Amino acid sequence: MTQIGICSYSFHRLLEAGRQDMFAYIGDCKKLGCTQLDPWNEHFASTDDAYIAKVKEAARRAELPFGLIAVDGGHIHEPTPEARAAKRKTAYQWIEIVKKLGARQIRLDAGGTAAMPPEEFEIIVAGFEDLKAKCRDAGLELVMENHFGASVIPDNVVRICEQTGIGLLLDSFNWAKGKEAEGWIKCAKFARACHIKAFAFNDEGEELTINVGSFVRWMKKSGYRGPWAVESVPIDGDEMGAAARTIALIKKYA
Repeated sequence: MTQIGICSYSFHRLLEAGRQDMFAYIGDCKKLGCTQLDPWNEHFASTDDAYIAKVKEAARRAELPFGLIAVDGGHIHEPTPEARAAKRKTAYQWIEIVKKLGARQIRLDAGGTAAMPPEEFEIIVAGFEDLKAKCRDAGLELVMENHFGASVIPDNVVRICEQTGIGLLLDSFNWAKGKEAEGWIKCAKFARACHIKAFAFNDEGEELTINVGSFVRWMKKSGYRGPWAVESVPIDGDEMGAAARTIALIKKYA
């Protein structure tokens, strides 16, 4: 069976409008046929133990395990030691939360800049080594994402993954302009998770920005055997519809 999740950023407009919360997200994932939950940390209304326990119980009732939790705000590189320490504190906090939820993976970002000078690279590598040890102790797999900063350049991702041994949450779209194909080609071998972006669809249900069929085929050819996660950002604002259409495409090609 094809393993499917939805990064809850796909519903960020519903969240902001007060039309979806974490509990509704769990129910919507169940309705849409997901096999796991892949929430974004901003979807959590609280980080206290009582709330996290309620979320975990809701997932148990829905019979959906937590797969990957994408954490914003816990990235490694910032220009000052004080800022880096604040981000590291956030990362540690979320590692504990993700452990409590019983998820398999946590995504934490590199931060930094596209240029990634040597001193920045050293800070990123040291940070991921520290976070990797924390995640190992928590029973979690740490992955980075091509998301922003240093990680939008494929060669930077290759260097970081090779140096640290961590895996990649490969987003089909989040590369520097003109680097998308290079990102797929060079970085698919590091992928331990993926996000399939979707913005708009034609009348036949195909995505007009990313060739989902090509992406899925390339990932499989590169040895990827993990779950397929939706991260749709629909131009027309129909977040539920876009998630359903992206899942249909994944099932068509995976």
